Amino acid sequence: MLRNFKTTSSPRSAKSSPEYSRILSAAVINSGFRQMLLKDPVKAICGGYSGEKFDLNSDDKNRLASIRAASLAEFAAQLSNI
Repeated sequence: MLRNFKTTSSPRSAKSSPEYSRILSAAVINSGFRQMLLKDPVKAICGGYSGEKFDLNSDDKNRLASIRAASLAEFAAQLSNI
């Protein structure tokens, strides 16, 4: 199970922040998921990770779809700004 990590400052909804943390955790753990996240974030999110689903609404998915990054570090930096 992927753990939820508390975040301190965020304009996002309280529900999406833990999900974003779970997504980044899955990307760190699994290179296949990481590559899919960088290539097609929405497809990666909809597919889930290791049998777990990510609970994001359509606005959150649209935000993720707008991210264009070549590395997980770039992805995380852009994610923190949306």
